[in-house]
Order: sequence, then C-alpha cells, then structure tokens
Amino acid sequence: MQQHTDSVCRRPYSATILPGPAVTMLQTRTGPAACLEPQEVAFWLGKAVEWGQAENPDTRTDTCVHLGPLKAFLQLLLTHLQTQSSTTETMRTLPFVGQFLGRLCWNPCVTADAESRPLLFRCLWSLYSEEPQNAVERKANQWIRNVLYQLAIEEDSATHMLVKSVGLPLKEYHGKVLRKMVCLLMEEVGQSCSSLSDPNLRCSCDSVLAASVACVPLVSCPETAPLIRSLLQRPLTCDRATLSKDFLDAVSSAYSKKQLSLELQSVVCLWCHSLTSLEGAAMSLLDSVLSDSATRPHGLEHKITCSLLPKACSLHVFMFLVVNDIFRSMLVQVEGNQRLLSLIHTFTLCFLRDLAMLQSQECVSFKAFFPQTPQSLLVPLLTHPSEMALEAWPQHLTWVAASLRALVEEAEGEEEGSGGPCTVFEAWFLLVQCADWVEVASQLLVSATPWDVCPLLWLLTFYHHPTNGPHNRERLLVVAREAWDHLMSLFLVSAPPLPADQLQSLAKLSASPEQGSLASLLVINLLVNFAVFSHNTLIDAAKEIVSNVVQQSGLVHEAVWILNMVELRLTRHRSSSSLTDRVQPRTRALLETLTHGIQADTETHTDNTT
Repeated sequence: MQQHTDSVCRRPYSATILPGPAVTMLQTRTGPAACLEPQEVAFWLGKAVEWGQAENPDTRTDTCVHLGPLKAFLQLLLTHLQTQSSTTETMRTLPFVGQFLGRLCWNPCVTADAESRPLLFRCLWSLYSEEPQNAVERKANQWIRNVLYQLAIEEDSATHMLVKSVGLPLKEYHGKVLRKMVCLLMEEVGQSCSSLSDPNLRCSCDSVLAASVACVPLVSCPETAPLIRSLLQRPLTCDRATLSKDFLDAVSSAYSKKQLSLELQSVVCLWCHSLTSLEGAAMSLLDSVLSDSATRPHGLEHKITCSLLPKACSLHVFMFLVVNDIFRSMLVQVEGNQRLLSLIHTFTLCFLRDLAMLQSQECVSFKAFFPQTPQSLLVPLLTHPSEMALEAWPQHLTWVAASLRALVEEAEGEEEGSGGPCTVFEAWFLLVQCADWVEVASQLLVSATPWDVCPLLWLLTFYHHPTNGPHNRERLLVVAREAWDHLMSLFLVSAPPLPADQLQSLAKLSASPEQGSLASLLVINLLVNFAVFSHNTLIDAAKEIVSNVVQQSGLVHEAVWILNMVELRLTRHRSSSSLTDRVQPRTRALLETLTHGIQADTETHTDNTT
C-alpha cells in the first residue's frame, strides 16, 4: 500500500492545517459552544498532547483509564460540531478542534477502541466542507481525507507496538479497522433527512458526501465494496445527499481498470451520477474494438455485453442517447471503418434484445430512444429479419429502399440550412444500426432478377455512400450494377476456365482509385456474398475469383471481416438447415484461403525487412 510521507499527512494536528492558537480555547464562550467548559477543554487538550509525546506503557495505561470520560467529551464535541453552519464558523468558535482531533487520530489506544473511533470519525466528517469557500476549508478537506486514509490502511510504529503487544497480526488489525470504518460509514449513509429529531441539527445527508470523500483513497480495497455500492445506490433524498466528484472519478477509474468489481445496478447508478463516467465507458469500448486488431466479429458481442452499456441503455433513455451521440461523432471521423460499423450494429442488436427482456410496464416507446430518426422507417428497420418470413424479405426491402430513396431525394432537394443533410444522416445512421437488412439485401442480390436488382443496389450504395450527393450516387449505382453483371457472369460458370475478361474487369472495379475506397468496399461486399451464396459455382472457382479480386483491391482484411459477419449472422439467427449446411463449409474454405494469403504476405514483408 502506498505510504504518504507529506508532513501535512503525518502531523494533522499542526496549526498550519487547521489554524487557531490553543490558548484562545480558554476564553469564556457564548453561543453553541457555551456548554464546553474551558477547564474541561484545557484538560483534554493537555491529555492529548501528553499522550502523544511519549510512547510507553504508562501513557498507554493512562489513555485506557481515561477512555470512558473521553468518549463522553467526544460525544459532547460532536453535538456542537453538528450545529455549526460551516468549517470556518467551527474554527472561529472551536479553534482547538483541529489540534485536538489530530493528536487523537494518532493515538492507537483511541483509534483501536470500538466506541471512541466512531466518535472520532464522526467529528472529522462534521468538519468536512461540502463546498469549501476559502483556503482554510480546502486545506481542511485535504487533511481529513489523508487522516481517514491513514487511519484505515497505513502502518505506523505506535499501532505496530500496540497490536504486537496483544498478539494481533498487523494486517489483520488494519483489515478490522477498515471493515469497522466501512460499517460505520454505511450506518451514516443509511440515515436521511427524515431521521433528524432536532431540526436545528445539520442535515444528516451531509454524511453521504463525507462518506464518499472518505472512500476516495480506498476504492480499490475489497473491504470498501459494500460501502461503494451503498453510496451509489442510495436514493437522492435531498440536494445535500450528493456524492463527491473525486469519489465518482475514483470509482470510475478503478472500475475501468478492473480494480473494482461492481454489479449492474451499481454501474448504472455510477453512470446516472456521472455523465463523464458513462462517456468514458463508451469511449473505452470504442477504443478496445478499433485499436485491437485481434478483435473478431464473433467476439464483438461478448465484448459489448460485458461493457454493460446495452443493458444500462435499455434502462435509461438518456444513456442510449449519449452513447448514440458518441457513435455518430466517431462515424464522421472514421468514415467507412468496418469495425466501427459492425460495433454500432451489434451494439444495437444487444440493446434491442435487453429492451425486449424488460417487463412491458417498464418499456419505453422506440420514439423516445430514436427521437431524430424518420419515424416512418423506425419500426420497419428495427424489425429484425428473423422476425419475418423469408418469403417476405424481398418485398420488405423493396419498400424500405423506396422509402429511403424518396426521403433522401426530398431532403437533398431542400434549401441549404433547412435540415435536409441531418435527415439524410439520421436515416443512414438507423440503417447502420439495423445493418442486418443490408446484409440480407447483399444475400438476395445473388439470386435477384435484373428487374428486382435496382432497389437492392440502391440500398447498398446508400449504405456505403450516405452523403455522396445525388449525382455521385447515381454514378456509383452504375458501377455497382456493372459489378453485379460481372459477378452474375462469373458465378454462373460451373467449370473452369473462368472468363478472364470478366475477372479482370471486376478486379479493376474493386481497385479503382477514381471511385474511392468505399466504392471498392461495396464491390468486395457483393463479391463475398456471391462467393458464399451462389448455387452454381464450385468452391474452387469461388476461391479463385475471391483470391484474385480481393488481392488486387488490397481489401483482404475487410473481406475476411465481411465473411465472418456473414457466418455470424447465419449462426446467430434463424436460418434454414439446408442453407446453413451449404454455406458454412464454403465460408470456412474462403476464410482459410484469405487468411492463408494474409499470413503469406506477412511472412514476405518480414523477410524483406530483415
């Protein structure tokens, strides 16, 4: 455990921390402190100084003899502290309190006593300022945090001598101190405004803030987990029952680093208290997917589920809206990234599944979760393909494509600044979230007739180029249609040789710099689906077509990702057994071919560099 060597921590009774000359406490008092007799105050401060100046059996015996009267004095002191409106007022009326409490904090006979220690802790918490107004209060807050930390877990020579004399292992002693401290804090946290018997006393909800402050340096200690849960899940009874920002930041950091284990309810409460923590969790998920080259579509759902974000978003609309805004921002910055598109799609699947598992009375309408989305498209796209008969897919997709096209053309025809581009983006974003329909469209294009192909190709073109403008999109549609024609010709061949001119033309389309990388990705997407779902072509011919075209396009990793997504979709959702039996071996053979090519390229590159 980290040791603090700062003099502020080791000498908390110093006048530089909580200033105020001890001699002034002998003056006659009026007001809240009137019942604290000067002689009694002088006696106990003298005892605290005397006990701290020498560590020997006599002083320890004297301390134990005086523990009973000391507890009575601490209770009286606590009552007065709770009547003060601020720490500044406390230091004006009770200037001795910092020196007195600081000296007692380092007396092991006092802190080891099961009744004295809670009173001492509560006196410290009463000095904590929820919103420090000056340097004295800020310094006092820091001092209190350091004292609580050291009382809970640090080792010092005086404590070591005490526990050694009674035969108690030091580690066990500190564990017991920490657990008792946690129990006391939880008892304080359990109180609320309604538990006050005297309306003149300070609101008991102040203990919530103080307890959260005490937890800051201890969030990674297993013993404090029950208290952290209690603080996070405590109902907000009044505006004084707030949690320290330092506490929320510390818990969020420890949780993200896996130093702290929290169940779903506590995590959701943490994100309710701290928007920064929620945003950090979403960014952490994005980073783990985009930066980890080992991430595969099959592991994506597990990673998303373990983040607890979909479950939390299904419980709270605002969380879903925040996470979606982060996804929108990333889509603009990382256009066309397959991992990001798959992440958003899979996240939405997990979210919709968790939302469906909630009881009907807890459910919120889709419109609340998708307020910016064109409402006419919401239910048709959020309806998953597995919820619909296979025979209805073509008609459904034709309707979706026609509706999208009409909406986009209307929005693009509006005057600049009227919100048209936003409407187009939101329609596309929903399509990304519901990309199962895009994958189904790619599958249906393999067996589509020339009359049915147009709406499906438009849907794919819009998915890959949402903001490309009507002129460029029409030009891309021509490229997509040309690629589809080549693929239909190539995959009708049932025996070698393959038509070289068709193969070369397709390869040229997939690697055309004029059309851009997204156009190439569209061609590769069509190619992969033809290779997987085509009825006629032999597997060797399919492998040859894919290998030739993909290698020339430079999109080998993207092709592997698409193949994995196809396999995952068929495994995850309802598919006919005959289709699965035919497709799975072909998918694995194609993956093996492309993966082997990647390994060969890597080895060649390594040999060249060495």
